[in-house]
Amino acid sequence: MPIYEYECPSCGKHYELIQRFSDEPLYTCPECGGHVHKLISHSSFILKGAGWYVTDYASPERKKIKDSEEKPVTKTETKADTSAKK
Repeated sequence: MPIYEYECPSCGKHYELIQRFSDEPLYTCPECGGHVHKLISHSSFILKGAGWYVTDYASPERKKIKDSEEKPVTKTETKADTSAKK
């Protein structure tokens, strides 16, 4: 469930409420009974993976650092001896 943030301009209190999407928003301040306003909160998120500016359009110096950190993986194949001794 999302957390909603409200502010009361009358008393200056800030409230954070966990509400369902279907719940009615808060209209009155529980402290003073004044009208509250819903605030828009900043959300935090992290951009991971390819397709972002940092990974695809970074400066040449940054790309060199990134490429030097990623070492290529090489595989060695071993073949089983298929010659049968009789």
